[in-house]
This record gives sequence, structure tokens and C-alpha cells, in this order.
Amino acid sequence: MARKIRQLIKDIEKAGFINRGGKGSHRNYIHPKGIAITISGKLGDDAKHYQEKEVEVKIKESQK
Repeated sequence: MARKIRQLIKDIEKAGFINRGGKGSHRNYIHPKGIAITISGKLGDDAKHYQEKEVEVKIKESQK
């Protein structure tokens, strides 16, 4: 079962990313190390596979 967009957002915020806002259903997050990620979709939507993968990669990058 796919995770929800709100779960992805919770994970990246826990990793230290800060919401810089966005337009429409897009949210831009940036980490103090300069790593950026954009999450699109409504909070209750199922996350796409590529979104889950991208969040995982960006969190790992931020921990280096």
C-alpha cells in the first residue's frame, strides 16, 4: 500500500528540511546543507513510487 503525501512530508521535516512554500499543491523544501526537494499532491493523496524514492535519496544525502 502506498504511503500518503503527508507521511513523506513528515519524514523530510523530521530530517531537517524546511518548507519554503509553493504554488498550488506543490511544496518546496530545503535543507540547511542546500539540498532541495519539491513534493506535489494533496496531503491525503497516495504518494507515487518516484516520490517515495526521491524523499529517501534526499534524506540520505542530507545525512552525509
